[in-house]
Amino acid sequence: MAPRSSIIDWVGRSISGGASGIWSQAVGSTSANGKTVTINKAMRLAACWSCVRLISETIATLPLGLYRRMPDGGREVASDNDLHWILNTNPNSRMTAVQFWEAVVASMLLKGNAFVEIIRINGRIVALEFLLPNRVEMDVADNGELIYRYREKTGRPRDIAGSDMMHIPAFSLDGQVGLSPIAYGADVFGAAMSAEDVASATFKNGMHQTVAFEVDQVLNKQQRDDFRDYVRRISGAMNAGKSPVLEKGVSAKVIGINPIDAQLLESREYSAEEICRFYMVDPTLVGYSDKASNWGTGLEQKLLRFLTFTLRSYMRRIEEAISRKLLTPAQRRQIYPEFSIEGLMRADSAARATLYSGMVQNGIYTRDECRMKENLPRMGGNAGVLTVQTNLSPIDQLGRGDDGQAARAALQNWLDQPANSKE
Repeated sequence: MAPRSSIIDWVGRSISGGASGIWSQAVGSTSANGKTVTINKAMRLAACWSCVRLISETIATLPLGLYRRMPDGGREVASDNDLHWILNTNPNSRMTAVQFWEAVVASMLLKGNAFVEIIRINGRIVALEFLLPNRVEMDVADNGELIYRYREKTGRPRDIAGSDMMHIPAFSLDGQVGLSPIAYGADVFGAAMSAEDVASATFKNGMHQTVAFEVDQVLNKQQRDDFRDYVRRISGAMNAGKSPVLEKGVSAKVIGINPIDAQLLESREYSAEEICRFYMVDPTLVGYSDKASNWGTGLEQKLLRFLTFTLRSYMRRIEEAISRKLLTPAQRRQIYPEFSIEGLMRADSAARATLYSGMVQNGIYTRDECRMKENLPRMGGNAGVLTVQTNLSPIDQLGRGDDGQAARAALQNWLDQPANSKE
């Protein structure tokens, strides 16, 4: 049996171990307040739902291109490669590209790992199948390689070779197995769930505190049942805006904490901020307001921070997984995948116009290249020529090398000639 490294040993124990293993913790964990936190329960929280949806949908709708490096240092879209169309259009027969990458990113956000089976025919990649992470089991072979076992819907297990599995871990301590945010954030999510339970009970009671009735005698079972009917009638009168009448020997006492004293709204808002902090999402991006500006440069800086510190790490992990698992070593020298973050500007026409103007005026884009990005046809001719602004040229250079200036000078010289010499 081949020796295993300490890291591989730790991964194997954490995956195949008992309830203390990392992978088993992703199924469900108990928070400090006794709440059982699972993915389904966590997704019922508005903050968790919004953060997961925001990140996964944003990344899934960005263009993902496969590019070829050119000898001159530039690049071109590798549209002749079948993988380009699989990644962008139709990963498999059941999903569009947006649905596929949305599921992949959501799996990373909730489970900490995403699993994609690579389908090949005669060595050629023809499809990518998203696998439900809760059906995937991992083990370590004698040579240290990870072994993947997938449990079909029928319950039948099926082994998948490492070469046919694109495993994308999220934040990890060992570089191989991602950590589940739901498991490690059990206390955060559990506290939010408890706040929601208290809010639900409070609103169900009409924002009233619990009222206890004290009587001056010991009641038997029949008397207690009759008194409960009496209390229900009193409650109905209170809800109808009427003042109840308490009979002799009966007094009412309010028990429990006033919702205002318990700072119910503040507790729910704080729990939402904690979940947003766990996913590195600004609360204002998922509908929670604050005193900070959410317009103009304030919103611009928030979006820049969201792109830099939140989206970029997930996009980079996906890009590297594609290069490592879907491209051969020879192909990696020439071809690479990349998300186009310019897709985030699609809804901002003013920002796109400013970008195109600066690129064209500085000779970086041609006008035809800008038209292509806007899905407009090429104009050809000078629209495909790189141009720059010349209004800052030296004075002694103005007019030199300008065909238009030379033509006007020639015309002026001809007009200045005597009439008899123009014939």
